[in-house]
Amino acid sequence: MKRSDALLKRRVRRSYAVSTVSIALVLFLLGTVGYVMMSVLRAATGMRESVTMIVELKDGLGEEKRDSIGSALAGSDMVAAVQFVSKEDKLADEGFRQAFDVDIEGIMGENPLPDTFDVTLSARSSDVQALESFVEESSAIDGVERVTYPRMFLEKMHSVLDTMQIILLLFGGTMLVISLVLLNNTIRLVIISKRNIINTMKLVGATRWFIMKPFLGASALQGLCAGVLATALLCGALYGLNANFPEIGIMAQLREIGMIAGAMVVAGIIVAVLFTLFAVNKFVNMKSSKTYLY
Repeated sequence: MKRSDALLKRRVRRSYAVSTVSIALVLFLLGTVGYVMMSVLRAATGMRESVTMIVELKDGLGEEKRDSIGSALAGSDMVAAVQFVSKEDKLADEGFRQAFDVDIEGIMGENPLPDTFDVTLSARSSDVQALESFVEESSAIDGVERVTYPRMFLEKMHSVLDTMQIILLLFGGTMLVISLVLLNNTIRLVIISKRNIINTMKLVGATRWFIMKPFLGASALQGLCAGVLATALLCGALYGLNANFPEIGIMAQLREIGMIAGAMVVAGIIVAVLFTLFAVNKFVNMKSSKTYLY
């Protein structure tokens, strides 16, 4: 009898360990997908904020007037950064001189280049109508000669990035649904293996909460262990990736990685408790004669 009890306990522990590892692997998959989505969306935002609009100023503007124009440009939510570039700085730029390879001042008799503001557009520039309105408003500012920006390139880039984000979100949503189904099935199998215990507790008059409490407590601990294990797997994978490809800059994303790790632990606990609650409640409400059908 003791041998039979020991064998049963080993089987229960093995089943518990296998289900914990299964939940951890699913959480690791979700965490990996979340990290990839976060990185891609972050890169997309960086690309959206890498386009520069050139605001050319009229000649003879005073410093106060230039500052007021710069403040007006920087006050828009379409702008990520504003930098003033004088015509003297442009002419002294080594790259500019190599590109043209001529003495512009010697030929023209003066510096013909205009003072400009290099305006780095924000991610809101993906809104074509808002961008066009901003360009018109900027062109109408007193002291502004003209405004130029790579319109065709900008529209094409935003179109590609929007499509990529939609595909990525659909992929992430699909993986989330698949993962939840796998988690539900894993937890249900564990509860099904203990259906006789639930039925016995019902027969001796145990209340619903008395039956559920130990299962919910065990599932919360299981979810915690699975979340910690999944976090360790994710951190190990990212550490190895950073060691081989440091140019990715994983160490600069520690805050985001911490948020994903925390979300994995919390999600593991919540999902394990909820799915256990549903599975146990099903057997609590089931007639004893039907328990053996599973």
